Amino acid sequence: MLAATPAPPMKETAVSTIVITGASDGIGAAAAEQIHTALPDARLVLVGRDPDKTRAVAGPLGAEHHTADFTRLDEVRDLASALDSSCERIDVLANNAGGSFRGPIRTGDGFEQTWQVNHLAPYLLTNLLIDKLLVSRASVVATSSAASWAFSRLNPDDPNSFHDFNPNRAYANAKLANVLFTRALHDRYHPAGLNTVAFHPGLIATNFASNTSSMLRFVYQTPAARLITQADRGGANLAHFITGVPGIHWESGRYYNKRRRPGHERPQAKDRDLINRIFDDSAAALGVSWP
Repeated sequence: MLAATPAPPMKETAVSTIVITGASDGIGAAAAEQIHTALPDARLVLVGRDPDKTRAVAGPLGAEHHTADFTRLDEVRDLASALDSSCERIDVLANNAGGSFRGPIRTGDGFEQTWQVNHLAPYLLTNLLIDKLLVSRASVVATSSAASWAFSRLNPDDPNSFHDFNPNRAYANAKLANVLFTRALHDRYHPAGLNTVAFHPGLIATNFASNTSSMLRFVYQTPAARLITQADRGGANLAHFITGVPGIHWESGRYYNKRRRPGHERPQAKDRDLINRIFDDSAAALGVSWP
């Protein structure tokens, strides 16, 4: 097993509160375990879809846990309400949940599942917590993917890809949206103290692509992939951005390939018009506004 790199020191607060979604397995669970080892006094709040798996990860760490299925936006709203009530402050929101799916699949909310789970759900969660994040001068960390560079071709007129669905491209477009959202948040709220970053965790051998028959399943789930990167290494990369100090360990508003800057990006990732349009169109689609 690959050794995890120790987490860098966090910015100092009385007790840092760290919320990690997608923490029931894979790199989210690995990051939680590594952060607990390095920073045992940190308050970990873990979010997963499966209650038993999430509880099993949280229990040994003494972490709090919540469940939410990101294919159901009402559960995201309930999660935000629970976090807002239980957390006096949130120092880090790690939007790590995601996945690649067969499709197109229309959710009960009317969106394509890949777009909703990977982009709209974390967008909504961040929106509903933005006041607390601003007061806390928090960091928002997005687990993106190099797929955003390799496969994306985002059509802002059809971000759900209902009319031209390809599972690889749909996933890549959603991961590109993570980068766009990171930059939009930075542009709007960095002057108020919010820090944002997106990163590619590495090619991780997990259950990530188990719900798709696309090439991503072959890449992420073959025995060969297990020789490339284990979840512990991807978890260490996530922990690096969660625990790192913005301006020292990473720069706000940037996309990193693992921990290196810059990661390869398509021109769309830096298109200011597209950044603003996806931000505004997502708010309109979800019926939310920003302060």
